[in-house]
Amino acid sequence: QVQLVESGGGLVHPGGSLSLTCAASGPIFTINTMTWHRQAPGKQRELVATITKGGATSYADSVKGRFTISIDNAKDTTYLQMNRLNTEDTAVYYCSANIRAYRDEGFLPDMDYWGQGTQVTVSS
Repeated sequence: QVQLVESGGGLVHPGGSLSLTCAASGPIFTINTMTWHRQAPGKQRELVATITKGGATSYADSVKGRFTISIDNAKDTTYLQMNRLNTEDTAVYYCSANIRAYRDEGFLPDMDYWGQGTQVTVSS
């Protein structure tokens, strides 16, 4: 079974930095894209950054120039480097990945898998 596990959340002061990691595991044939999302209390979940297996990236306007997404295809892992954090970045951060998995009988359809989330709190 494919699983995504995030790590690296925590408490940081405004202006500080934090790095998140999302590792995928299981019967993975290929990962097409990996995406970071976040959901602040009382708000809808929003897309933060996406990266393709080829390295193409896109970011939400609110994080451009501050956050950097990267991918290690050999490790099926994506990273989110977050700099110049502010209180509005406080949220649960989720990782998702569009993955083609496989079973003994063949490939499964490409589908999105989600991690359990990691809390990021920016506070003085």
